[in-house]
Amino acid sequence: MAETKSSRTLTQDVTRREAWAWAMYDFANSGYTTVVITAVFSAYFVAVVAERAPWATLAWTATLAVSYALIVLTAPLIGAWADARAAKKRLLAITTVGCVLFTAALHFTGPGTLVVAVAFVILSNYFFGTGENLIAAFLPELAKSRAMGRVSGWGWSLGYLGGLLSLGLCLAWLSQAKAAGRGTAEAVPETMLITAALFALASLPTFLFLRERAVPQAPAGGIAHTAWSRLAGTLRHARRFRDLSRFLICMLFYQAGIQAVIALAAIYAQEAMRFTTEQTLVLILVVNLTAAVGAFCFGYLQDRIGHVRAIALTLCGWIVMIVLAWLAEGATLFWVAANIAGLCMGASQSAGRAMVGFLAPPSRLAEFFGLWGFAVKLASIFGPLTYGLANWLSGGDHRTAILFTGAYFVVGLILLSGIDMARGRRAALRSDREERLTAAGRVPG
Repeated sequence: MAETKSSRTLTQDVTRREAWAWAMYDFANSGYTTVVITAVFSAYFVAVVAERAPWATLAWTATLAVSYALIVLTAPLIGAWADARAAKKRLLAITTVGCVLFTAALHFTGPGTLVVAVAFVILSNYFFGTGENLIAAFLPELAKSRAMGRVSGWGWSLGYLGGLLSLGLCLAWLSQAKAAGRGTAEAVPETMLITAALFALASLPTFLFLRERAVPQAPAGGIAHTAWSRLAGTLRHARRFRDLSRFLICMLFYQAGIQAVIALAAIYAQEAMRFTTEQTLVLILVVNLTAAVGAFCFGYLQDRIGHVRAIALTLCGWIVMIVLAWLAEGATLFWVAANIAGLCMGASQSAGRAMVGFLAPPSRLAEFFGLWGFAVKLASIFGPLTYGLANWLSGGDHRTAILFTGAYFVVGLILLSGIDMARGRRAALRSDREERLTAAGRVPG
């Protein structure tokens, strides 16, 4: 029975070990977002590196915005070149090494190192985000079209467990340092070494067992010519992919809200709710657990009720979460809001990745996941930056800032309507068929 179930989920030549190796990359890289972007280094940056200056939160969000802008500028081109040269795995290795090295370099930050900290965050986050696009492009090669939701959910839920492990190790290190009479500010940089080491170690199965199935298409010209020509062809025929295009615009908005929550969660907890560092880390630990449950369970629900309905459900949950966080005066209601965010975070991000995989032409997976990364990272600029500006203009009022970012979820929900998944899938398969016929020297009829 288990073998039959597996055969219905994974494509014919994919083994369970390979699917696990793919999911392990989500496990490996999630420690970076959990520890550096969400829970530990973000609050350390505001409180210690920027010394709680009035512009500290804005400086953090602006730093992230620069790194995401670099990804936005390069993601579609890197994806197009990876498809043309069958180089997804090779480029993934480069981005992994880059993220690990610059995460470890954050160990050298502290008071008076603002420029250094900004540079290392920009570089580490750039390599992280580029690698995230590349690993996502393997999904449609591994999962059958009707099972992309659950397979994406496997990876995303395992990713939150990886975030839990990284955060748990960092919390244990900080607790040990506190017991030894050392300050949190002194011990936080050391957690960057823990995060980098775990990323490197946990990503090894991916590079050992995940296969590169793409075939090099060897077009004439260099790297830039290859990437630009393929991307230009996609943009010229964008009307063929109107459902995917609409979803990418929809995702641009709702991901802006999600990225604001990810980037500012620890800052909001400490500055608005007056949580201690230890309380904030425990909160993020629990939220990662609920996010893992949401990603895993929701993947099966998504395959059952459909991609559009599934994402609409998560966006409604996000709107409820924003209202509760805005209303929260004490810890209890804020804990409720945070765990709703966890459930919706895992579900909505996994569901979005699966939906793009369903609508993307099979011969252009890295390219279209580059466009997915383009939308997510562009959202990662606007979301946190909107929060930072709202916080600054309101005189440091975090409640006003989070309420303002909630509008992104409302717009995303509106844009989600009108997407026809069956029509979008037909367009993707038709485009793939025409490209294969053209490559074989036949004119599609």
